[in-house]
Parts: sequence; C-alpha cells; structure tokens
Amino acid sequence: MSENKIKTGSSYSPYSGQQESCYIEGSSGLLYPGVKIENISYPLTISAVQAAVCSCLANGDTPETLYQPGVKSDLLKYWVDEFKLRVLDEQPASENPIYNPVSEISDNIDTELQQLCDKAVTIHSDFPVSAILITEAGAISGVNVEVSVWALGLCAERVALSRAISAGITAFRFMHVYAPKSEFCSPCGACRQVLNEFMPKSMVYLHHTASAISKHFVEHLLPYGITSASLKNK
Repeated sequence: MSENKIKTGSSYSPYSGQQESCYIEGSSGLLYPGVKIENISYPLTISAVQAAVCSCLANGDTPETLYQPGVKSDLLKYWVDEFKLRVLDEQPASENPIYNPVSEISDNIDTELQQLCDKAVTIHSDFPVSAILITEAGAISGVNVEVSVWALGLCAERVALSRAISAGITAFRFMHVYAPKSEFCSPCGACRQVLNEFMPKSMVYLHHTASAISKHFVEHLLPYGITSASLKNK
C-alpha cells in the first residue's frame, strides 16, 4: 500500500477531544470517508465507522474493507461482524477513488427527493426517507439506512450531515426532507437533536406531498433543546 495519506474531514469532537476517522472500501472500489461526530446528547454520537458504512450503503454499495489505522471505535466488532469486513490498520492507497457526496443543486428538488428514496435501505420498516442538505459546496444527499440492530442505523438527515462533515464541509444552508409513506413528513427526535448541534438557525423544508411543503427553523423543531457550554472540552 502507498504511504501517502488520504485525508478525511476533521472529527467533530468538542466534548471528548478524541479524533476518529476511517475509510470503508465498497465492492465498487470507492472509498467512503467517515469521521466521529459527537453530540451534546452523547448517545447520538456517530462513530467514524458508522458514518462510513452508512454512506456506503446509501450509495447502493457493499462495505468490504475498513481502513482505520490506530483507532478502535465503540461497537467496532458489530460493524466488522455485520458486514464481514476485512480490517486493515493502515491507510488506503492514494490512488483509490474517493466517493464525492457533492452534486449540483437541482432545479427540481421534488423529483430528486423521490428518486433518492429508491436507494433507502429499509430492511425493517419499509419506510423510505430522503434528504438533501444544501451547503456552500453544493447539494449532499442522504437516505435512511437500517442495519440488523435498529438503533445503529441512521436516518436520511444524519446520513447527509455525516457525509458532509466527513468530506470536510461544515457550512450548511438548509435541508429538504421527504418521506413518501408518511402522512406528515417530520424529522425524528434524534435528527432534530443532531441538526440542532450544527444548524439551529437554518431552515428545514418538509415535503409532505408533491405540492404540500412546510418550512421550519431547526431550533423551532427542538424547543428547549440541550445546550451547555460546561460540556465543551477545555
């Protein structure tokens, strides 16, 4: 393997100060970066391997190899066993192609959201959800990804957000969310908490049907959310 290091984005670790990053190589040969994304509500922290595996699955790819030099994540054994991952304590070759989650912002968000739902991994719920995060770099999509342990999957909103942060993109503008089988599209409580960590003043557009859309500030979706400067790592 090449000794040239491929860089992911930086971990978001203001509470522990512990950095964590990795790559998952899919059967397509693409590398999917993942970084640790902490949350002030600790159980909602996304590990690097969780971010990378869910990004891979959301792209219709199959996780095969984990590159995570020197880092031992919580629940690492689960992800290795679940997907029979080959684990290499080294960096991937510098010539390996890296998945780029950024695309141009569509003129027809409704159609794109509908098409994205075909990529949702809903082995438990049969309830697809899609999200498009609009950033300063462009649009980043996500779909919900379910794995054998229900709590370790990620919703569409968190897949989009973790893809952005893992790619080093942190300037977020707004987000679109669509759930075709819902009577009223609405982010779950976990997603509200995570979005509130990164974009509380930003708008979320909820696409209930092709013609019915409501818009809300993230902070209004989570009134009295957890905040405390005392939890910040000093």
